Amino acid sequence: MKKIEAIIKPFKLEEVKEALTALGIEGMTVSEVKGFGRQKGHTEIYRGSEYTVDFLPKIKLEIVLPDALVNPAVEAIVKGARTGKIGDGKVFILPIENAVRIRTEESGDKAV
Repeated sequence: MKKIEAIIKPFKLEEVKEALTALGIEGMTVSEVKGFGRQKGHTEIYRGSEYTVDFLPKIKLEIVLPDALVNPAVEAIVKGARTGKIGDGKVFILPIENAVRIRTEESGDKAV
């Protein structure tokens, strides 16, 4: 099993979700986060004063999948989230040792 963590632009969430649903991926955790990379934020003017916005709003997706679905899921995320502009995001793939479904006590791939 692997855990995919993806940081994407907020307006791309629906496209990514639809692409993952088309693959049969049903569960994911979505968090609103803030961050920056090479994008380094931007400046804005508020009530006549200029200030720098360092941390930009992003969406973090977390999905735990059997190994066989990881590559198709990553491809779907990249395709759905890409705008071709700086700040499109990143995808991280981490190993998962085990998972347990609390309701049924199933473990491993069955719990996912």
